[in-house]
Amino acid sequence: MKNLKLWLFVLLAPVMANAQQLKGNDPIPLDPNVKTGKLQNGLTYYIRKNNKPEDKVDLRLVINAGSILENDDQQGLAHFMEHMCFNGTKRFPKNKLVDYLQSIGVKFGQHLNAYTSFDETVYFLPIPSDDPEKLEKGFQVLEDWAFNAVLTPEEVDKERGVVLEEYRLGLGAEKRMMKRFMPKMMYNSHYANRLPIGQKEILENFTYDKIKSFYKDWYRPNLMAVIVVGDIDVAEMEKKIKDHFSSYQNPVNERPRITFDVPNHEQTFVSVESDKEASFAQVRLIYKDYDKPKKVITINDYKQNIKENLFAGMLNNRLQELTNTPNPPFTYGYSYHGGTWARTKEAYQSFAMTQEGQQLDALKVLVEENERAKKYGFSESELERVKNEWLSYLENSYNDRDKTESERFVSEYQAHFLEEVPAPGIEWEFATFKQILSDIKVEDLNGLTEKYIKDDNRVVIFTGPEKDGAVKPTEEQVLAVINKNYNDLKPYQDEPVAESLLRKEVKPGSIVKKENNAKLGTTTLHLSNGAKVTYKKTDFKNDEVLMKAVSFGGSNLFDNDVYKKTQWAEGALTEAGFSGLKLNDINKFMTGKIARVYPYISDVTEGMQGSSTPKDMEYMFQMVHAYFTDLNYDEEAYEGYKKKQSSFYENMASNPDFFFSQELFGFLYQNNPRYNGIIPTEKTWAETNYKLCYDKYKERFANAGDFEFFFVGNIDANALEEYSAKYLASLPSSGKKEKAIDNGYRILSGSHKKVINKGTDPKSRVMIRFSGETKYSAKEALAMEALGEVLTIKLTEELRENESGVYGVGANGRMSSVPYGSYGFSISFPCGPENAEKLTESALRELQKMIDKGPEEKDLAKYKEAEMLEYKKSIKENEYWADNFQNAYVRGANPEEILKKEEKLAALTVKDLQAVAKKYMTKDKVIAILMPEQN
Repeated sequence: MKNLKLWLFVLLAPVMANAQQLKGNDPIPLDPNVKTGKLQNGLTYYIRKNNKPEDKVDLRLVINAGSILENDDQQGLAHFMEHMCFNGTKRFPKNKLVDYLQSIGVKFGQHLNAYTSFDETVYFLPIPSDDPEKLEKGFQVLEDWAFNAVLTPEEVDKERGVVLEEYRLGLGAEKRMMKRFMPKMMYNSHYANRLPIGQKEILENFTYDKIKSFYKDWYRPNLMAVIVVGDIDVAEMEKKIKDHFSSYQNPVNERPRITFDVPNHEQTFVSVESDKEASFAQVRLIYKDYDKPKKVITINDYKQNIKENLFAGMLNNRLQELTNTPNPPFTYGYSYHGGTWARTKEAYQSFAMTQEGQQLDALKVLVEENERAKKYGFSESELERVKNEWLSYLENSYNDRDKTESERFVSEYQAHFLEEVPAPGIEWEFATFKQILSDIKVEDLNGLTEKYIKDDNRVVIFTGPEKDGAVKPTEEQVLAVINKNYNDLKPYQDEPVAESLLRKEVKPGSIVKKENNAKLGTTTLHLSNGAKVTYKKTDFKNDEVLMKAVSFGGSNLFDNDVYKKTQWAEGALTEAGFSGLKLNDINKFMTGKIARVYPYISDVTEGMQGSSTPKDMEYMFQMVHAYFTDLNYDEEAYEGYKKKQSSFYENMASNPDFFFSQELFGFLYQNNPRYNGIIPTEKTWAETNYKLCYDKYKERFANAGDFEFFFVGNIDANALEEYSAKYLASLPSSGKKEKAIDNGYRILSGSHKKVINKGTDPKSRVMIRFSGETKYSAKEALAMEALGEVLTIKLTEELRENESGVYGVGANGRMSSVPYGSYGFSISFPCGPENAEKLTESALRELQKMIDKGPEEKDLAKYKEAEMLEYKKSIKENEYWADNFQNAYVRGANPEEILKKEEKLAALTVKDLQAVAKKYMTKDKVIAILMPEQN
């Protein structure tokens, strides 16, 4: 979505301010903080020094070539080539590449990754930058990916199985429906026949020369960019790029890099698709542009781009308001002008997810709102709100310009290389945006629908569930909706904006005691109502404050009948709003302000979480106060929420993967009288009692004195203490302190094997679970987590690389202390039905090796290195600290343990992992396998 891309980059990147008078034809500058250049062979490079995070560099190799360039007999080989770059290069034969990168803390699939699309192939390599040898190896990897992949027949044939498993993963309802609507969506275009995953028959049978030919034709310097952003020396990186890439030449008689068009069409194409395994009903309305997209090069182009986004913002605010009404027309809907799958075609597009059987109604609302905007335009107040909204988020990014993560810059420069998306930097953007914004009037935007909406070059796509007896909309009905005369529409009525988030006078309490913790850098306030506030001032982000509030209690205090009657209504509570304000009123009031709060009730706690900028922190405190004392009760809001949720969940069980989870958990919790399914059903909705849920919420939040509040971020201590006394110490308190309650219900014990049949595609999924009660041990918890990571390495080597039986596989271990000591360990992977039993045995065999001998030292070292790198990054993030404070409270642990992570990792041994494997993975287990339905 090209229009959204520019906005994302408005939010993401820094540079020099330019407050001078703007001239419409002036070009948009490139961020002077990035060093760019082009080698004689045509390779482009971008280099930027950025210290967030420290001691790390993000390397990226970008190829301006993807599946759109494949010959008919190469379909799928652009993506296959991406796989092969990890399976053997000149310097890193076979699997040595992944093995080496794991040894320096780079996780395969999580950090080390790549993707292939229609028009590009991109490789990601984040590595430590504090070691010259690691940096040099990183550039060797990029160079080998670009030019030195070793495409041996042996490795190609081994990887066929892996790629075919990825192909298998993509099968299902969405793929089948997409195959039918793509010829209309991308009418007469090459894009309709070049999905990156390719054709199964070709993947199975292509000859080796075909993939070598693709690599030779398209992996060439003049189609490449190397991007380097991180804690580095720019001059040194430029030298490395020249040393590693200058010697390569483009092919003689190189194939032209063709750009494929999407032809216009007079017809309005309608595609009404359904599938028995489809989970959601969706509507797409697409008005394709006649001409190719205009590049955003000058100030005038940039101004036009802003206008288009302001237009979309105002229209989407109206659609959002409709979703918050008592009878919402769809679960969510939005419109925008932007890119399609093709670089050469943009379109005005409207989208909605709706209830089954209501697609025509949803389409009618989308068309009506487009026509309303076309006929009456927008109001000055709507424009001012969306301007303020954008300015607040832009200011947020500007304030954090020195804290921007390297990965965001890399993505920006990638877009600049591939599609010439401007990358001027946040300082230029902030100054220019403000200057342009003041000149944009509502009449400048009211004519855009005339440009967007037309009677030809249109496509309407319906996708949704197929059921016996259900009547699908006809093409004639769809055309009748979009061709209808909407002259009877009334103008949009903009309601007045509220004056305050609170309607009741607040009588402040006081701070009765203050304590400091030098090790953690925290201050704890004891409030007059018994509540506690702990805050930590950080410089990790300039414009961020995070909040966590927690108290023991939760839904475990409800009896079984009450729990079942309230479980599915809890999400509706906030839909009612607070202080007599509806959700739309709150959203309007908060336009231009950044503050959010979400209350929740879990099994053993209730609490709130929130975030704000430092300047809007008081609004966050006001929301907390309102959610404690003045939550609205609104039956209509509940009914609207129920309708949206029903439309979202109504057909989830038709999806084989979801059905598998539903059946498995129903089996495991069959002895738990509180178990009420993993999604609401017609039956559970009928049993749900909104009034009872509201009353139980009020009960859970009636005693603020039992809460602890944690704040982390760029905090003004004086302001926070003032707000704590006013908005938190004033909350009601009973003086009681509650504890976590164990209701005694447990998961099914014993060893079991359950085969679940669902789906028509040849797809299976395996889940192996170990679980039970135990005395919690922090040391064992770390060993269990490490065992999961280390076993994932071995399972990937065996099931993916050696047996070519899976695309991905993972193991996960955890322990918990609340409400009772427990452990859980799982292994899961998708595969072909014919391999499910064999791969299950292979997975258990790898686990048995851990039990018998423990892991290899080198694999534990890989885990430690990755965790150490992640810890060094996380310890400088507000979210990590906020989570630590809350988790320590719930576990009854010392929050200072966060400072001992490196020490604990260093002390972890192979014997520790083997010990938890022996102790917990030799007990009862559950093996669950998803198999296709039997004919």
